[in-house]
Amino acid sequence: MALLPPFAAVIVAAGQGLRAGQPLPKQFAAWRGKPLVRHCAETFAELGARPIVVAVPAGADEIARDALAGIPGVRIVTGGATRQLSVRAALEAMAAAPPASVLVHDAARPDCPPAVVERLLAALERHPGAIPVLPVVDSIAFAGAGGTAGMMAGSARREDLRRVQTPQAFHYPEILAAHRSWHGEPVAGDDAQVARAAGLEVALVEGDERLRKLTFAGDFRTGGSMIRTGTGFDVHRLAAGEELWLCGVRIEHDQGLAGHSDADVGLHAVVDAILGACAQGDIGQHFPPSDSQWKGAPSGRFVAHAVELAAGAGFRIGNVDLTLICEAPRIGPHREAMRRNLAALLGVDTAQVSVKATTTERLGFTGRGEGIAAQAVATLVALEE
Repeated sequence: MALLPPFAAVIVAAGQGLRAGQPLPKQFAAWRGKPLVRHCAETFAELGARPIVVAVPAGADEIARDALAGIPGVRIVTGGATRQLSVRAALEAMAAAPPASVLVHDAARPDCPPAVVERLLAALERHPGAIPVLPVVDSIAFAGAGGTAGMMAGSARREDLRRVQTPQAFHYPEILAAHRSWHGEPVAGDDAQVARAAGLEVALVEGDERLRKLTFAGDFRTGGSMIRTGTGFDVHRLAAGEELWLCGVRIEHDQGLAGHSDADVGLHAVVDAILGACAQGDIGQHFPPSDSQWKGAPSGRFVAHAVELAAGAGFRIGNVDLTLICEAPRIGPHREAMRRNLAALLGVDTAQVSVKATTTERLGFTGRGEGIAAQAVATLVALEE
């Protein structure tokens, strides 16, 4: 990327974010391991923005300072009752040492590609304002009065429409003057509308799908990722006088697997794979051997619990691939029964479950017939909202 011209940044983070279903305003909720507002602030800081003024709700200064700690150039101001008032408060905070250009960005759009910033600043060399947009690909219909009549009232040419994103870039003196000259209620949807009302020309540059806005609870449960993968591995020793359970299927054999529960090594590996995929620890944390209630418990209960945890994190089972490692018994005759049972436990079709078997060519503890090992891979897919 070419060296960018100097610019300042405003991050609008003064809303309540109630639709996101978080215990605090969404801009301070965790997303991909960090507070939402921190993502774009770090990007702007790395690109050289100075200052970075963040507008936050009244009384949120402390939580904002914690969320933004260590980022150079950050200043915090109290926002207003509307987005427009919050932006103006941030712009006014820069007036004593005015920058040449400023980017105004929504904290709810945490993934800000540097290439978009580069395009916006390049456009400011020729225009007083620039915004990132994307084409509209669906047909557009106007609803009835107030959008509540349930009847189509008209249509528009999608070729003439664009989806507007942030950050939006402006010459600082002109966008500040535009805010100061605004007449009427301060409820403009974005700063491009404020600029246009003041007669400023606003150029359109190519946006990016990565700039999507996080709005609902599901946006946070998925953490921005639609697919998760986890692995699991387990071993149990073979012992006389024990029942042999594999994938919930009882197999006649001269030895069974020893363990605190039913010692179903295949299901245990699957449980750990699911827990790993949704970052919920391991089987020992949820069902410790020291807890007597799990003595002899069927491992299907463990699978059901793991599936429930995955659903709570916003995911469903995509597929599971299980490999059983042993010299005996032969798995082939029981493979389909295992697949059916495992699919039922997971709540999926058998086409989403693979059960395989291999040996270690008589090497190691499995080769000597001392135990059975299992390894599993589970793929989770985000639940549809």
